[in-house]
This record gives sequence, structure tokens and C-alpha cells, in this order.
Amino acid sequence: MLRDSCFFRSIFLTALLMFSAAGCDGEKSAGRQPPSPEVGTYTVKSEPVTLTTELPGRTIACRVAEVRPQVNGIVQKRLFEEGSLVREGAGLYRIDSAVYRASYDKALARLQNTERTAGRLSTLKDRQSLSAQDYEDALYAWEQAKADAELARLNLEYCQVNAPLSGRIGRSNITEGALVTNGQAQALAVIQQIDPIYVDLTPAVSRILKADRRMETAGADSSFFQGAEVSLILEDGSPYPLTGRIKFLDNEVDQGTGSVALRAEFPNPDGKLLPGMFVRARVVESVRRDAALVPQQALTRDREGRALVWVVTDGGLAERREVTAERTVGNTWLVTAGLADGERVVTEGLGRLSPGLAVTPREAGNVNVQLAFDRDGAAGAAPETAQRAAALERGASAL
Repeated sequence: MLRDSCFFRSIFLTALLMFSAAGCDGEKSAGRQPPSPEVGTYTVKSEPVTLTTELPGRTIACRVAEVRPQVNGIVQKRLFEEGSLVREGAGLYRIDSAVYRASYDKALARLQNTERTAGRLSTLKDRQSLSAQDYEDALYAWEQAKADAELARLNLEYCQVNAPLSGRIGRSNITEGALVTNGQAQALAVIQQIDPIYVDLTPAVSRILKADRRMETAGADSSFFQGAEVSLILEDGSPYPLTGRIKFLDNEVDQGTGSVALRAEFPNPDGKLLPGMFVRARVVESVRRDAALVPQQALTRDREGRALVWVVTDGGLAERREVTAERTVGNTWLVTAGLADGERVVTEGLGRLSPGLAVTPREAGNVNVQLAFDRDGAAGAAPETAQRAAALERGASAL
């Protein structure tokens, strides 16, 4: 009996000690706070940024002349080198002129004869030995002979085909010994003037209207695209070293595509740009003096399509905020409302956030701001400096 009571007492004391230990551990656990999650942030800084629009385009020569013969005959000689630069008035082809020279000599002989006849009849008219009608007929024959002689002289000159303008001439479509005719459909050769050279672009008319509205807001009195600066990216992804300017905007919209023709002019002193090349043109739309750029990974959208970002407040709390994202600039969003200069947006650890949650911010490691990319996705232009932005703003009447 005594042994059983001692056994139950020991069990009771053991249980009591276990419950006491558990209570102490619970008190310690209740007093311990979970650590604040660490998030990567990017500090928003207002800076001048040049906004551009990239448009596909094609180069065309500013002047084109298709060389055709103005007389019939056999080509005796080609006087130029294919692919070379030719000057206006330089000889290109020589056509057999024997028939035209004989016609010219005949016209000259008739001209001299009618001129002498008119002189003799003038003397008889003064003596009143000739009727006025006969004298007028003689003068008419003389004038007609002058015209025939001039026509024969022109035909003789046209036996040498000259360059109608200065430029680069292409391949010859005929060879020596070929028969050519006046007004034939096939051109003998084509001359193209490529310095300066044009680039034809086809932006959507909606883009033109948006740009014009921004100009009206800024107080400009003309269309933005008039005189705007343009840079080119060639088909291999390399930049063209010289910049151009918008030359004109067409006054008619293509009903099928909703686009409007836009033409830019570029200097081409080295002939690097050839007619027919496909290029990408970056047209300077505006210069934002105080642009707030947010990395794309920081911005999300809800079901209604509203743009949202997580911001770390000065007190270290997470705040979800709605912003206005106007457009992309490289790998960033241009935010025009909802953020202030110096605020920190979260780009890493977004899945752990909730409104009012205390967080530990650090500099994000997944942000590499690039405002432009080449064709292969490599980094392109960096943000404009203040001086560059000011210069573009004055030159292009930007916002």
C-alpha cells in the first residue's frame, strides 16, 4: 500500500514539472517577434529623359532619273562606268549620228537658200515690183527653214545621251550595238541622287494625334513631327552615325492601314545608305524634364488593369499604391502620377508583402535600367544628360 502511494506521487510530481516547463516555453514563444522580411527596393529619381518612337522605314533617293533616248538609232559606245558618280550633263551613250548629221546639213542648206531668197524679194518689194503676198510667203519659208534647222540640230545633239542630273548611276540595261528608239519603255540606265537621302515612315495616325496633343499642352503652335530629330538603326542593328530631321507629314491617311506617310531627310556623304534599305527610325517625341522611371518588375496590374506598385514608407512599412504608367521606356515604365521623387518601390520579394507589413529594405540587385535596346536586346542609350535634354528641347520644341 505504501509502495503504491509513493509510485503515484512520483508520477504526479513528474507531470507537474512537465506542465511547468511547457508554460515557461509558451511564455518565451509569445514574447518573441518574427523577423521583418527583407525586400529589394529601387529609389525613384526624377531626371530628364528623351522619349522616342521607333518606326520601320525604307530609304529612297531624293531624286531619280531614268535615262531614255530621244532619237532612234544604234548605240555606238557607252561613256560611263556602272555604279560610278556622274555629273549633270556628262555623256552617257553615243548613238550613230550619220543620218541626223545629213539631215542637219540639208536643213542648213535650205535655211541659207530661203534666207537669200527673202533678201532678194525684199529688194523687189521696195521697188514695188513684187506683191506683198509673195514676199510674205518667202518670209514664211525662211522662218520654217529656221525651225527645221533647229530641230535637226537638236536631233544631232540627242545622239549623245547626257546625264539629266548628278548622282550615282546604276547598271546599263543595253550594250553597244543595241537599237534604241525615242520614248521606249526600257530605261537605258537609272541615276539616283542619294545625298541627302530620304527615309519614308508610316506611323499610325493615333500616334500623331497624341504627339500633337502633348505639343498643344506645351503651348506649341505647330505639329510636333515638323522638324523633329530622327536617328537610324540599320538592318544589322548598328546605328547610323548621322542624325536627320522630319521633312514633311502627308496630308492624307491611308484608309486601309490607318497610317500616314512621314518623310525624314538624312545626310549621306559616304553613300552608306542605299535606296531600298529597310531601317528603323527613332523619332524624338519629347523631352521630359522630370520623368519618373520605374523598373518593369516593380509594376503589376489588377483585374481591372490598374497599375500598382509596392512602396516602402519612411516608417519601413509596405504600402500598395495605384500609379499612372503612361508608356514603356526601354525596360522601365514612365510613371506620371502616384509616385514622388525619392520614394522606394519594391522590385524583389513582392510575394511576401501585405499592406502595413514592416519590411527591411535594401538596394535591389535585379535592376539594370536601360532606356533603349539594339536589335539583339543589348543595352542601348542611357538617360539623357541635362544639357542634351535642354538642347533637344529647344531644337525639337519638346515637352
